[in-house]
Amino acid sequence: MKEFLESVTSFDGVGLGLAWTITACLLIAGFVGCVLPFVPGHLLLLMAALGHRLMLGAEGSGLSWWSLGLLALMAIISQVLETMSGAAGAKRFGSTRWGVIGALVGGVLGMFFMPIGLLAGPLLGAIVCELAFAREQMAAALRSGVGSLVGTVAGMGIKLIFGLVMILWIFLDVFLIG
Repeated sequence: MKEFLESVTSFDGVGLGLAWTITACLLIAGFVGCVLPFVPGHLLLLMAALGHRLMLGAEGSGLSWWSLGLLALMAIISQVLETMSGAAGAKRFGSTRWGVIGALVGGVLGMFFMPIGLLAGPLLGAIVCELAFAREQMAAALRSGVGSLVGTVAGMGIKLIFGLVMILWIFLDVFLIG
């Protein structure tokens, strides 16, 4: 694998203008994806950096392989934090373990019913599990559900911040570091 990565230097037929146009389009689409839940924002940002590196080569792009690894790590961390945020919010608002599990399951199921499901999934999951399994009163179940909603919105904010940091890192590595 290492030999393959070292052998891939550039696509010789791609000019500087076309490479930057493709990179800019992917960066814009990636940023939009950090705001819109149904577009894989961080993946597009990572593809922008990788494509830029492959199109212009190591010297022409200014992006190093370790920098691409760092961007991949940021994308993974952001995704994990976003996924866990609904459950963390429910727990912060006093949920039982059933409410936390419900928020996690609801968040995963909510992905299939975008965009409303991303907010409604953790909310309903926490409420239903609090009522059905933890035998909590409606007020406690609603508090748990609201906590999962607050956590989910916070997770979306975290996703946006990570996306902006990734874009900033790409530009720093291209123009200042690399």
